[in-house]
Amino acid sequence: MRTRAVIHIDHFLRNFHAVKDRIGQCRICVPVKADAYGHGAVQIALTSLEAGAFCVGTATVSEGIELRKNGINAPILLFSQPHPTEIPKIIKADLIPFISDDKFAATLNKHAEEKRIKMPVHLKIDTGMGRLGCAAEDALTLARYIVSCPGLELAGTATHFAVSDSADSGDIAYTQMQLDLFKEAVSQISGDGIDPGIVHAANSGAVILHPESWLDMVRPGILLYGYKTAEETDAPPEHAQKLSCLSPIKTEPVMELRTTVSLIKKIKKGESVSYGRTWTAPQDTYIAVLSAGYDDGFPRIASGKWQAQISGRTYPIVGTITMDQCCVDLGPEPTVRRWRDAVIFGGFAKSAAELAAAVQTIPYEITCNISKRVPRVYEAYGVKIPVKKSFIPHEDYE
Repeated sequence: MRTRAVIHIDHFLRNFHAVKDRIGQCRICVPVKADAYGHGAVQIALTSLEAGAFCVGTATVSEGIELRKNGINAPILLFSQPHPTEIPKIIKADLIPFISDDKFAATLNKHAEEKRIKMPVHLKIDTGMGRLGCAAEDALTLARYIVSCPGLELAGTATHFAVSDSADSGDIAYTQMQLDLFKEAVSQISGDGIDPGIVHAANSGAVILHPESWLDMVRPGILLYGYKTAEETDAPPEHAQKLSCLSPIKTEPVMELRTTVSLIKKIKKGESVSYGRTWTAPQDTYIAVLSAGYDDGFPRIASGKWQAQISGRTYPIVGTITMDQCCVDLGPEPTVRRWRDAVIFGGFAKSAAELAAAVQTIPYEITCNISKRVPRVYEAYGVKIPVKKSFIPHEDYE
């Protein structure tokens, strides 16, 4: 196989259970938006739900529909703001949208009443992210409006943290401020006799650094896929005491990007490789051409800054990474053979987090950018991989 993303399901499950062990009785919502951060939404959703997740979360209506078409019957939260024209699809696919304002709530209610259904929704409160959500001081008013709508049911109340993945003392204080603001808003809703539903706030950083934010449910994303956004040991002394009863959570990267040595050729001293002639051979050497490029998700900006692992040895990427291929310098006496596997990141090679650091981005972007033409191959050791069920929808979600 030319290039493939190997998804280590056993690693994902160990990460999931590490989170589950830490949070105790709290529910877990597994974000599977962006094709599960590039890992394959359907398979990750199936695995998560079988392992005990309460629900999954998507960013778009089409992502939710894809899960329904593949037999996912659990609650699906819709994190981002959909367009009003998508509401009929939301209702058909039984997705649970977040509400930030009364205008969208009114539109949802109109459609739900026409269908004679009670549609579950989650109230989103902006406590400092500055993105979706109503102002905290307006949360009670919006909650009152939602429960007054005959077609809507307030099934949950949520916020999102801006810097919970930072152990900086100022950022820890900011997250605490957000949490206090959120709790006060929820308290006002409850005090008015309104059930706020499932109360949730904690993302990956908060699962690690802010145990008081776990509430009814947590939404760890990148943590489940194997990358810690913060370390407990980095917390300042005044916050570390809160974490002293918790063992540092351990994670394992889930994705491994493998490709193939498609050709080996001799290059003479002074000859250049790839577009722009950015690398010239300092001696007679051998070049291995690998079948992975930037259209596969191996960033062009990593040219000259990264390496591939072949047969347990590391070789530098030389020349410009092109759309479909890249090259490594094997040296003057190569032991690598044609058609051997080469690992770009993951497995026993350096991780996506290290590649991200090399190109000054975040591991989310690396895994999300592995393109659709790269097949996802699911592997596991010692665990059973859930198999996608045959499923024919009872109605056309499109």
